[in-house]
Amino acid sequence: MVVNNASVVGWRAQEGQAHYAAAKAGVMALTRCAASDLAPHGIRVNAVSPSLAMHPFLEKVTSPELLEELKQREAFGRAAAPWEVANVMVFLASDYSSYLTGEVVSVSSQHA
Repeated sequence: MVVNNASVVGWRAQEGQAHYAAAKAGVMALTRCAASDLAPHGIRVNAVSPSLAMHPFLEKVTSPELLEELKQREAFGRAAAPWEVANVMVFLASDYSSYLTGEVVSVSSQHA
């Protein structure tokens, strides 16, 4: 099985992120196409699509003001912890998702 990493920005527009959105939309399309190609071989291909997940690199390259604005877009008012995204990846890599392929699972509480 394959679990790709996309982003909700692949579905939703975000100012100044055209390059990132295009790349993540490409990951989503790659996931769906690879799933079709590999299903006859018993290989599942899915992706996770987080909204805001806090990690050291994001904190390094993003201003505190923008991070706060992005957090306010989330229904829970906070970023996801890396383990919250990882839990969905583990599910997709497990036999619990044995009939799931070509899907992009949103790991998001984003409402705006």
